[in-house]
Amino acid sequence: MFYRENGQFKTSYRADQQIFPIAQDKWAILAIVAFAAVGIPFLVDEYLFRAILIPFLILSMAALGVNILVGYCGQISLGSGAFMAVGAYMAYNTYIRIDGMPLIVALLSGGFFATLVGLVFGIPSLRVKGLYLAVATLAAQFFCDWAFLRIGWFTNNNASGSVSVSNLNVLGWAIDTPVEKYLFCLGFLVVFGVLAKNLVRGAIGREWMAIRDMDVAAAVIGIRPMYAKLSAFAVSSFIIGVAGGLWGFVHLGSWEPAAFSIDRSFQLLFMVIIGGMGSIMGSFFGAAFIVVLPIFLNQLLPGLGALVGLSVSTAAVSHTEFMIFGALIVWFLIVEPHGLAKLWSIGKQKLRIWPFPH
Repeated sequence: MFYRENGQFKTSYRADQQIFPIAQDKWAILAIVAFAAVGIPFLVDEYLFRAILIPFLILSMAALGVNILVGYCGQISLGSGAFMAVGAYMAYNTYIRIDGMPLIVALLSGGFFATLVGLVFGIPSLRVKGLYLAVATLAAQFFCDWAFLRIGWFTNNNASGSVSVSNLNVLGWAIDTPVEKYLFCLGFLVVFGVLAKNLVRGAIGREWMAIRDMDVAAAVIGIRPMYAKLSAFAVSSFIIGVAGGLWGFVHLGSWEPAAFSIDRSFQLLFMVIIGGMGSIMGSFFGAAFIVVLPIFLNQLLPGLGALVGLSVSTAAVSHTEFMIFGALIVWFLIVEPHGLAKLWSIGKQKLRIWPFPH
């Protein structure tokens, strides 16, 4: 009853092609963003900012990048953690080696260098696909792990192999408290979310989806596979690289190569699979699920064990988390390949026709 299009008339192509053609969607998204920027800082404590909200924002942004490559262009990638690492380390080197370098420019420079690395390791996509492409992108992960661990220039010749940043500020605004870090990451996510949504709605997005569905047919109708695939790698790597810079600068503050291991690549891929491939909203659903589930299990399993008189160890909780992740991925691939975003879309469609059955 409340989610209807009655009375919403479109009088131009531009009005019909806007991001949110249904007014309720537009106002709901604006309300959520306004509440996230104004309401949450007054309602949430420091623990939730550090443990849930800041990681959720950054990983959502990284999942956007992975979804562009995997979900929209159909190019499987297991090197997302490497692109995050490139973004973090190059942003760090840009930030400390150039006097007066603005923080935002340093983070964007990390995305630029991640784009270059993504293009290099995206070249095999012009010849191979599927499992072979996954192995090629996996090479990026191992190569970057080795480079950041063994080449001292990346860590400013730090003997411990770790790097750290402090005293972050943007135009005199010091980013020290969890609230300030949260708002800083929220601004990045909103900007990149809007950009990603417009990209996939435009001509380049249609080219990506044509390559995903059938690259031979796409080439026949005039789409250049080389341009489409490499542009997907470039855009994806840039977004993931900026997210990696935020992860290192804002969330961690101090990190080493293990922070961007292959586990991070699998985590981002799981977000896309569970949230929904080929869906901007699915990136947010997947990131929320992956971030919240471990914390939920850490609270739930020890409590259940205490009720039945059993002691649940930390290792048991960790192993249970892996088993649940694996089971959910198999379930989504079999039952609902389009993930949580598809379930959300079905729910919206039912609201549009309620109370009628079809």
